[in-house]
Amino acid sequence: MASGFFALLDDISALVKASAASLDDVPTQVAKTTGKVSGIVIDDTAVTPKYVVGLDPSRELSIIYRIAKKSLINKIFILSPAALLLGYFAPWAITPILMLGGAYLCFEGYEKVHSMFSKHHDEQAESEQLQEITPEELEQERVAGAVRTDIILSAEIIAIAYSQVADQPIINQIVVMLAVAVFITVAVYGFVGLLVKADDIGVHLAQDKYHPAVQKLGRGIVKFMPHFLRILGYVGTAAMLWVGAEIIAHGIPFTAHLLHDLEQALAHIPAVAWLAKALACAIGGLMIGFVVEKLVLLFKKVFSKQK
Repeated sequence: MASGFFALLDDISALVKASAASLDDVPTQVAKTTGKVSGIVIDDTAVTPKYVVGLDPSRELSIIYRIAKKSLINKIFILSPAALLLGYFAPWAITPILMLGGAYLCFEGYEKVHSMFSKHHDEQAESEQLQEITPEELEQERVAGAVRTDIILSAEIIAIAYSQVADQPIINQIVVMLAVAVFITVAVYGFVGLLVKADDIGVHLAQDKYHPAVQKLGRGIVKFMPHFLRILGYVGTAAMLWVGAEIIAHGIPFTAHLLHDLEQALAHIPAVAWLAKALACAIGGLMIGFVVEKLVLLFKKVFSKQK
C-alpha cells in the first residue's frame, strides 16, 4: 500500500517537473510568435491613428483606450478560445475564415483608395454626414470601425500564435496565446497613443520655460506630426490591402507558391524581395477589393428589390 502511494507521488512529481520544463519554453515561444506577427503588428499600428484624426483632441486617449480594451477582450475571450476549439474540432475551418477576413480588409482598403480619387464627392458626402450626426455618434462610429478592422488583424495574430504552439501541451497553448494577446495589444495601442499625442508633447516642449533647443524640437514635432499622421494613414490603407491579399494568397496553394517563388527569386536582396511581395499583394488587394465591392453592391440591389 505504502509503495503504491509513493509510486503515485513519484508520478505526480514527474508530471509537475515535465509541466514546469514545458512552461520554461513559454518565453521563447512568445518571442518567436511575436516575431512572426511583426508585419501585422506594424499594419495594426499604421491603421489605427486614422480613426482618431479630426476628433476632439481631449478625447483621443479615451478613444484609443476603448479600442484597445475591445481588442484585448476580443483576443482573450473570443479569438483565442475560437482558435483552440477550431484547432481541436475543425482545423480545416481556420484558413477559410481568415480568408473571409482578408477579403473584408481588401474591401475596406479599396474603398479608402477609391475615396482618394473621388475626393470632391467624398468630402461632400462626409460633410452631409457630419451635419446629420453628433460628435458622440461620430466617435461611436469611429470606434466601431476601428474594432471591425482590428478584429480581422487580431484574428490573424491569434491564428499565427496558435500555429506556433499547435503541437504543444494545452497549458502552453493557452499561456502563449494569452501572453501574445496582452503584449501585442499593449505595445500597439501604447505606441498609437504616443503618436496621436505627440503634437501635445511638442506644444509642451515649445514653452518658454525650456531651453531654446528644446523649444525648437517641440515646434518641429508640432509641424511634423500632421504630415506624419497623413502619411501613416496612407500606409495603413496600403497595409489593409497588403495584409488582406496575403492572407487570401496563403490560403490558395497556387498563389501561395507564386509568392514563395517571388521571394526566392529575390532572396539575395531581402529589401527588394519584401517590397516586391508587398507591392504584388497590394495590387492583388485592390483587385479583390474591387470585386468584393461589386458583389456587395449587387447584394444590396437584390436585397432592396426583395424588400
